[in-house]
Amino acid sequence: MSTQQLFPQPDLVRFATEALAARDVPLTDADLTARSLVQADQRGIYSHGLLRLPLYCEALRLGGINPRPSLKFSKDEGSVAVLDADAALGQVAMQAAVERVISVGRAQGIAAVAVHNSSHFGAGAFWSDLLAEAGFMSFITSSTGPVVAPHGGTSKVLGTNPLTLGVPSSSGWPLTADLATSNGAYGKVIAAKNEGTQLPEGWAVDAHGNPTTDPFEAEKGSMIPFGGHKGSAVAVLLEAFAASLTDATYAFETIDIWSNPASRMNNGHLVIGLDTAAFGGSAHTASRVATLQDRVRSSGPGGQPVDAPGDPERRRQADAAEAVPLPASTASQLDVLAQELSLSPLKTHSTT
Repeated sequence: MSTQQLFPQPDLVRFATEALAARDVPLTDADLTARSLVQADQRGIYSHGLLRLPLYCEALRLGGINPRPSLKFSKDEGSVAVLDADAALGQVAMQAAVERVISVGRAQGIAAVAVHNSSHFGAGAFWSDLLAEAGFMSFITSSTGPVVAPHGGTSKVLGTNPLTLGVPSSSGWPLTADLATSNGAYGKVIAAKNEGTQLPEGWAVDAHGNPTTDPFEAEKGSMIPFGGHKGSAVAVLLEAFAASLTDATYAFETIDIWSNPASRMNNGHLVIGLDTAAFGGSAHTASRVATLQDRVRSSGPGGQPVDAPGDPERRRQADAAEAVPLPASTASQLDVLAQELSLSPLKTHSTT
């Protein structure tokens, strides 16, 4: 395991907000993006946390991300809307999409927003949580840069194509599945490179299609879909859900900002929300979901506890409510960013 350092949670949010603001992002948008990144780190999802802040800042500097976009709903009819994000930070685009889903879904019972001309939106559970708090079941997916070969292939055709499903519950927190459709998130390849560690077996192949645990070789090669041909099928279909409803680009048509921070990726997102109040009632659904969660948790041998989907991340967030552990490699990159932007460097809470 890589060395970690602890930082006060408010300091991380402040630092990330100031860094984004230094790249001309309005404070409200900067704070939103900062909170999404820090929450990912609190939950132990380091691939979607502050690891990405230097990349965001570089893309903002070079034009790959627009710091002050003009968001426009080019279509808004009934329960359906299409959002042109004008190369916004993905978090800014998703906030607008989620707000529209909640507003329209209250009246229609169901709402969907397809987004194009966007960028990376962080961890999907950040958005499904907002919808769950409003009483909505949700389906969220996104296109990404090209990093995954379909089952049987060696070319980077697909993205990691995240899938997030969230359902409100009366049992403490929502029932949530938030996963990449590759065996690991691409950000974990970057993290392994930064930390000098190897990837788990079965995550990637090199440029010749040979299995590899070397993150440098994986970067030259491709990630592998989860679940063999079945997972690959899900990944392909999510590519269609995320990018075919709008003018968003497929992964194989996209130049990733990891490769060129000046690239406007034109990511596509799709957010679908069901207002549980319009069906059996929000209290009914939340109670039924809690019953399911509790049954899963009590399903171990001899009544031993089992995690329901989302439980490990919620526990880690609770443990990191005040002090957030970051990989030493990420902390080092944030020090470099502080110097580059003339910001006050972060001070550690303690070291683990």
